[in-house]
Amino acid sequence: MTNISPVRFLILTFVIGLIALPLSAQKITNADLEALSKAKAVSSLNGELRDFLSIPNNALIDEHVRNNLNYLTKAFKKRGFTTTELPTISRTALLAEKKVEGAENTVLFYMHFDGQPIDPSKWEQPDAYKPVLKRRKADGIGWEIIDWDLAEDDFDDEWRIFARSASDDKSPIIMFLQAMDIMAEREQELNYNVKVILDPEEEQGSIGLPGAVKTYSQQLSADRMVILDGPVHDSNRPTLVFGTRGIAEIELTVYGPRTPQHSGHFGNYAPNPALRLSKLLASMKDDEGRVTITGFYDGIELTPAIQAILKAVPDDQEQIKKRVGIASTDKVGLNYQEAMQFPSLNIRGLQSGWVGDEARTIVPDKAVATMDIRLVPESDGARLVALVKRHIKDAGYYIIEKREPTEEERLAHGKIIRFDHDAGAMWKAFYTPVISSTGLWLYETLSKAHNSEVARIRLAGGSVPIAFFVQELKIPAVLVPLVNPDNGQHSPNENLRLGHYRNGIKSVLAILNSDF
Repeated sequence: MTNISPVRFLILTFVIGLIALPLSAQKITNADLEALSKAKAVSSLNGELRDFLSIPNNALIDEHVRNNLNYLTKAFKKRGFTTTELPTISRTALLAEKKVEGAENTVLFYMHFDGQPIDPSKWEQPDAYKPVLKRRKADGIGWEIIDWDLAEDDFDDEWRIFARSASDDKSPIIMFLQAMDIMAEREQELNYNVKVILDPEEEQGSIGLPGAVKTYSQQLSADRMVILDGPVHDSNRPTLVFGTRGIAEIELTVYGPRTPQHSGHFGNYAPNPALRLSKLLASMKDDEGRVTITGFYDGIELTPAIQAILKAVPDDQEQIKKRVGIASTDKVGLNYQEAMQFPSLNIRGLQSGWVGDEARTIVPDKAVATMDIRLVPESDGARLVALVKRHIKDAGYYIIEKREPTEEERLAHGKIIRFDHDAGAMWKAFYTPVISSTGLWLYETLSKAHNSEVARIRLAGGSVPIAFFVQELKIPAVLVPLVNPDNGQHSPNENLRLGHYRNGIKSVLAILNSDF
């Protein structure tokens, strides 16, 4: 008798069992979910998942967006969905819809198919758009590429796929499609209508989506919204996130001499813009990381009910610090979850002059800081941007916007700063109560499917373009994260752990198989 691997034996046994069962016994139970999701994870790994990850998806490139949109159109049509392209002021989104006879309710799923640009020199593989399967090296340090066919015989939860958007956010789309396939193979009808909105430019700010939601509000109308995006909690428990912080962006440019000047001739004479900008930024926070700008935290109150929700999240504070590589934390909140409830003021990039081998003995002509403010539901982004601007003015700066200073301004004002922000690109925060019909539906579904307590997070630290769906369509929204916490999203060597791919299919299948 030919030897059969344990994985193939499991799949073969399961399929034979299905054939032997009468149609009336085909209903998917929670006990079926594990085997069904495992079988689909194995069969799709070196198929649809690998194929989709092989399509470049930089949102800045028209051809990339179109190729992915075409692929998804075919993939959803194959599952019986009707598809509609939704042109926006920037990119074209895709709406897929599957109606169920007699169903009165509709769930709108959100995912995005674009990815961050790549720096090929930083990836430990030939091409970030050619996914590779890897396992840990024998010494436990680093990863080694292995043959895809190995997964068919010996699917290992700890192996990983490395590719751009392996985790953010292409794999959740494939998880959804595989779950739909299982429903079809088991001849299980959905209990509600399904709509799927596929965003083509989430990584670039979803510029066109707010207007599109208004324009296509009838096509997008639903009773509930589920966002399949982001990593599960560090505990690897099934996770629900009930809101996200919004984001506002600011760029500051402090001016010095018209052109860089020799530091020997003009040091001690021409004010240094890098020093001035550093002092200005330092004035915005205290040594404990708390924002010192008057009124910045106004309106934030952590009530006993909120505190109870935050304390229930199974965070390991020491493990979080170890993973990030820090010895201490800012003191905005008492712990990680509390910190996420407050708006943040972050310096995400600084530039002035030259450094390293390119360093020169000059007084720079300007210094630039790019910043972001992470917003929470209780804070208004426009108000916080205005507070930052007021703080800068009170520091004695002459403020200009979206232009360079004139010669007259250079000679008339000692401290000049350019203050740029784009109010139109601002993402608002959103929040759906943990104890709500949508929250309880998803909580009960996932806890039963995984036979595990679900990590319920009030606000995620990141931002997703969902608030305008909630406001325009007047529907509650909850995130169902699916990928591994250490996935390296937005960075070189982004990856997806196979165990999370399997579990992700299981979670989506449980949701699709559930009652409304």
